Amino acid sequence: MSATPPSLLVSGLSKLYRNTGDGVAGGIQDASFSLEPGTFFTLLGPSGCGKTTTLRCIAGLEEPDAGSIAVGRDVFFDAARGISVPLNRREIGMVFQSYAIWPHMSVFENVAFPLRVAKDRAYSREETKRLVGDALSSVDLDGFGARSATQLSGGQQQRVALARAIVRQPKLLLLDEPLSNLDAALREGMRNELKRLQRQLGITTVYVTHDQAEALEMSDTIAVLNRGRIVQMGSPREIYFRPSNAFVAGFVGTTNLLHGVVEDVGSGLVRLTDGAALRCVLPDQAGVGQAIAVSVRPEIIGLLDGKAPGRTGANRMAGRVMHANFIGNMTRYGVRVGDRMMQAYAPPTAGLSVDDDVTLEFAVDAAVGVPI
Repeated sequence: MSATPPSLLVSGLSKLYRNTGDGVAGGIQDASFSLEPGTFFTLLGPSGCGKTTTLRCIAGLEEPDAGSIAVGRDVFFDAARGISVPLNRREIGMVFQSYAIWPHMSVFENVAFPLRVAKDRAYSREETKRLVGDALSSVDLDGFGARSATQLSGGQQQRVALARAIVRQPKLLLLDEPLSNLDAALREGMRNELKRLQRQLGITTVYVTHDQAEALEMSDTIAVLNRGRIVQMGSPREIYFRPSNAFVAGFVGTTNLLHGVVEDVGSGLVRLTDGAALRCVLPDQAGVGQAIAVSVRPEIIGLLDGKAPGRTGANRMAGRVMHANFIGNMTRYGVRVGDRMMQAYAPPTAGLSVDDDVTLEFAVDAAVGVPI
């Protein structure tokens, strides 16, 4: 018996949009990834990096220029073989940023719409009632079927859109920034709801966002995109703590990027541009004389009184507090170290003040060298 194929297999996917005068305007180039069943996979990157283009190609809303897309054993697209399955035969659920809830329909009819217009089979009245009821129950909207869509809050509309996307029990769920229209407090709560629903259904999900916190909190695997290419793919912890380059380090979360040159590979010694030295975890294949950036996350930096003794072997840098911003659960400090400003986070009880002399201390294995 043959092995179970990946839930979603994308190989060499390319879709480029071209300007008439100055070449490529955007899109995705040579994207490849393979997802196991039940994976929550996020495409993360800035506007125009190609993440929504990738999602639209998987859905069948765009036809790629090259590559292939398969869900399980079903090939949806293969440029080399001339295969292109239309959107309405791909058995994919999708939620857009706008939700696309029809205001003239009840909640029940909004969710039932994919069943009403299905071309591959007819659904009986009882089957429709059962499937819509199951979908509404999954998103905690029992008893909402008779309500008008205009009576719903933003969070409830989002749940209706989700129920509509899963009512036909699709093989794949595609989510295109579905939380971006919600306020901050509701958005945070809906992250947990989305993840709970995805785990409950066991459905492979591809999620598009530019919000790093959403990606880190919800994903099993993240693909970071920049300028139409996947530049790193891995677990949230791998992406955050071991970025593959300076772009990933700077885009995913907040970091201090210190530029310098590798001076000794064995000890991870880097000579910074201002002449200071520190040790870090160097990237594979790093060599003496190589230009590099060292990523130091603000939350791993300890802020000590300028005269306090430090830990043996840790990196230490002397500086002066230039600003201290209290934000409730922590204080964000800006510290001038030589000619550069560095960010450091401390508990709200830290009690440091502007113009205090401090020492920044951080472990060698918490400083990560990345190619530039």
